[in-house]
Amino acid sequence: MSIKIDVRIEKTAAEAESGLAEKFKEIDEVAFYNQQKVLRAFIDNRVSTADFNPTTGYGYDDGGRDTLDRIYAQVFGAEAALVRHNIVNGTHCLAIALFAVLRPGDTLLAVTGKPYDTLEEVIGISGEGGGSLREFGVKYEQVDLAGGKPDLEAIKKALHGGVKAVIIQRSKGYDWRESVSVAEIGEIIAAVRQVKPDTVCIVDNCYGEFVEKTEPTEADADLVAGSLIKNPGGGLAQTGGYLAGKAKYVEMAAYRQTCPGIGAECGATLGQNRFMYQGLFMAPHAVAQAVKAAALCGGIMERLGYEVNPRPLDRRSDIIQAVKLGDEKKLVKFIQAIQSASPVDSYALPLPWDMPGYRHQVIMAAGTFVSGASIELSADAPIKPPYVCFMQGGLTYESAKIAIMHAASALLDGE
Repeated sequence: MSIKIDVRIEKTAAEAESGLAEKFKEIDEVAFYNQQKVLRAFIDNRVSTADFNPTTGYGYDDGGRDTLDRIYAQVFGAEAALVRHNIVNGTHCLAIALFAVLRPGDTLLAVTGKPYDTLEEVIGISGEGGGSLREFGVKYEQVDLAGGKPDLEAIKKALHGGVKAVIIQRSKGYDWRESVSVAEIGEIIAAVRQVKPDTVCIVDNCYGEFVEKTEPTEADADLVAGSLIKNPGGGLAQTGGYLAGKAKYVEMAAYRQTCPGIGAECGATLGQNRFMYQGLFMAPHAVAQAVKAAALCGGIMERLGYEVNPRPLDRRSDIIQAVKLGDEKKLVKFIQAIQSASPVDSYALPLPWDMPGYRHQVIMAAGTFVSGASIELSADAPIKPPYVCFMQGGLTYESAKIAIMHAASALLDGE
């Protein structure tokens, strides 16, 4: 399918861009601030070409690996960090954090409603077998959002003596709500500390890194976790994940990721270091491109009469743009059009399927250089009413703009 952009969409996009001029300046300011922070960390930690050298076997004394850990810790304002290419995705990273901290008889309290779908089997909310937290005797409770916002009073009341850890999800996931800002995460953590200071506060930071000037670790989170094929990998990391936070909990996570007594001391990098270093260096710019693309998508689709979340000028705490299409055929058509305007596998036709870890069929467009990388332009949705598309990413604003205009034009076909 060739790229087709309706003249009506060209006009709509121009209007949307004009209305976003001040928002784009704000996004650029955040990117500049975060780029300074990243560059300072590289310089302070004396990064050299030797840090990119591959190691094999046990990976003892891998200086590049250890330096990257220190850089992440500095960038995130944390005591320590663990960055590894063999963490397979964000869910794996969060599972490491949860299993590291929780013990039989403990209670995990989700304080921003039910966590993302793929964590359900990790926690034991759904699924049978597989070694979930529930099977290991860890209890689960949750506090739902109130009007889409964290319910601080309800969180305080839920903090009984058995609660060992709380989990805060920064992004909206597949929910129709605002994502949680770093300031709001700080308010949640302060409320938790007020009632039960020893509670471990864990943040699912996926999709949120570098969207704001600060990270949840700077709001007193004990552990944050995320995927390198999302924001912090900058589109260059080929795989991997990170954990950052208090040194005690990062060490516990390292023991869980490898084994007690070894932790972060082992782990060959197999030539992945340069991609992870360069990806982190590029991340503030790549994230800014993605945030601009999300705002443009919201601006275009709102002008076409669709409900969007967040709205174009709203504050953003992640790179996700939700569009309520209200019709399964429109949803599928929009996502297929995003795929057809992608640089890789443009000829592929995404279809709904039973994707592992999800309760509903999911359709996903991901014509990406790194398979499934959400910092590159992608769009996905569970097949359920009200048929909301979740679009994120875009290595360049220009390429994302073309794809969004093409997808919006596809919705006009036949009208």
